[in-house]
Amino acid sequence: MYGPTDLKKNALITLDGQPYKVVEYSQKVMGRGGSIVNVKVKNLITGALLPKTFKGQEKIEAAEVNHKTVQYLYNDGEKYFFMDPETFEQHELTLDLVGDAKDFLKEGETQEIQFYNGLPINLVMPKNVWLEVGYTETAVKGDTSSSIVKDATLETGAIVKVPAFIKTGDTISIDTETYAYRERQK
Repeated sequence: MYGPTDLKKNALITLDGQPYKVVEYSQKVMGRGGSIVNVKVKNLITGALLPKTFKGQEKIEAAEVNHKTVQYLYNDGEKYFFMDPETFEQHELTLDLVGDAKDFLKEGETQEIQFYNGLPINLVMPKNVWLEVGYTETAVKGDTSSSIVKDATLETGAIVKVPAFIKTGDTISIDTETYAYRERQK
C-alpha cells in the first residue's frame, strides 16, 4: 500500500482492478499539514492516460507486477518479439506497449518485461544505453567544440543530437527518456 506522498514517477499502482504507472507527479501542501497529490497515470493494459488526485491519508494499492528478463528477437513493424532465455517461451508486445523504447532495441540484447496476471504490460528500458553511430556528418575542421551539435543516426535508426566531435562508428551512451547524448565510449 502506498500513501499519496509515497507515489513517485514510475511507481506501479492498481486502480479499479487495473495496473497503472505514474508518469507525472506533483504535490501541493495545504494549510495545517494537509497535502494533495496530483498524478497522471498510464493504464498499462490500454495505454490510456488519466489524471488523478489523492488527498491526505488515502491508501493506494501497489500493483502486483512480475518482472522477467528476456532477449529481444525482432519486430515486424506492428509487434515486437522477445524470448525467455531459460524456457524459450516467446512473448509479443505491441508497438503501443513498446513505445519509444523501439528506438533503443538491439536484436539479441536482454531487456526486462513486466507482467500483470500473466500478461505482458510494459517493457522496462535501462536509463542509458550504449549504441553505435551508424551515420553522422563529418565535423568541419576547427568546429569541434562540444557546444555545437549535429544529428546522428544510431544503429537502431533513432536520430539524436550529438556534439560535433562524434564520428560515424563511435559508440555513445544515450539517455532513453530524453534522447540526450551522455558520453562517448573510450
